[in-house]
Amino acid sequence: MPEKERPRTEIERLLQDYLNYLEIEKNRSPRTSENYKHYLNEFLKSTKVSSPAGITDGVVREFRVALARREGLKRVTQGYYAIALRNFLKYLAKRDIKTLSAEKIELPKVPGRQIDTLEYGDLERLLAAPKGDSLRDLRDKAVLEMFFSTGLRLAELCALGRGIDLKRGELSVRGKGDKLRVVFVSDSARDAVQRYLAARARAGGAGDAEDKLFVSLDRLGRVIGPITPRAVQRLVAARATQAGIPNHIHAHLLRHSFATDLLVNGADLRSVQELLGHANISTTQVYTHLTNNQLRDVHKAFHGARRKEG
Repeated sequence: MPEKERPRTEIERLLQDYLNYLEIEKNRSPRTSENYKHYLNEFLKSTKVSSPAGITDGVVREFRVALARREGLKRVTQGYYAIALRNFLKYLAKRDIKTLSAEKIELPKVPGRQIDTLEYGDLERLLAAPKGDSLRDLRDKAVLEMFFSTGLRLAELCALGRGIDLKRGELSVRGKGDKLRVVFVSDSARDAVQRYLAARARAGGAGDAEDKLFVSLDRLGRVIGPITPRAVQRLVAARATQAGIPNHIHAHLLRHSFATDLLVNGADLRSVQELLGHANISTTQVYTHLTNNQLRDVHKAFHGARRKEG
């Protein structure tokens, strides 16, 4: 006979309720729910807490000390545990369940995020790297141009449907948190996608990739399915090598370059936030340090100009 499943504790039942709440009422992505499940299950397993009342200041402190002493666990990851626990406590309080106050959970301070981006010359060489008329060359050109034109995330680009309306020069994208936003397609990106789609129509054999904009190809250039994030990462790295860019280049760098290009050319932070699909402007502000060189040039050119004349 199969072993009987262990009855769930009160806190385990409440955790499942919370995960359902995240998915159904808060409309969080499955990935977010999975991450919260991982962090909170590890907390329960480590502390052996069985009820909300068992979550005390001392229990949480001991758990966080253990995390801090865990070899190789970054402070930002420790912060994810704290965020998950704090939000779970807020949910319990919302249901009038007696437990530790969420305000007792302080988030660890982490160093400001540093964003890498491409030098403009490197960016131009990367975009120009696919030069042929093969389906692979035309696809890679379209992928790179779409990334830089729209600032899409990797998963968002892979999810694009084949039936996008290129004539309008804009498309709706469903991003993190299932939120819709509008992104804009430049003339160069539209031309690249149109040339790619024409070549793809001639090649045929789309199969289950028929409804997706971008496809994966085998070594002979035949369509083998919808494009995957891993395939996109490989093509970006390969084209960067072809362009003679020595540094490791990944797909997200093109999103960074999109944001930096807008800011350097005078776009306001709120607009860039909307175009990137950031929920909080603080996330967008990490890009502002990249414009420091341009600000320094402005200061040098314009500050104290009358004193120089004297």
